[in-house]
Amino acid sequence: MVKRALKRPTDAELGILRVLWTRGPSTVREVAQAMDRESAYTTILKFLQIMTDKGLVSRDDSPRTHVYEAVSSEGQTQQQLVRDLLDRAFDGSATKLVMQALATKKASRKELDEIRKLLDQHGGGRQ
Repeated sequence: MVKRALKRPTDAELGILRVLWTRGPSTVREVAQAMDRESAYTTILKFLQIMTDKGLVSRDDSPRTHVYEAVSSEGQTQQQLVRDLLDRAFDGSATKLVMQALATKKASRKELDEIRKLLDQHGGGRQ
């Protein structure tokens, strides 16, 4: 099986993807307005062109103004990024990743309850 190359979005690209995930298909101007970066229209256009080449967004050029749309959902992108981080930094160990995440930032009571619920669903919770 051939593993396809991961196209990881940069921080700036993630900002644009967040707009597309929230708004849905959008023009460059709409993305710029949503980011409060209307003066950076050409920069955002260039990012969207690069993101199209990377396969992160698709472009519908049938209307006069091009409309861009995220290729993958927010959840799919997050899974890809976590999988990559897990492999590169934690030698594939989910335990090490979770322990570092919890050691780095104190989890709220609600977050801990959600984690416990997930553990129970996967058969790893308390008895």
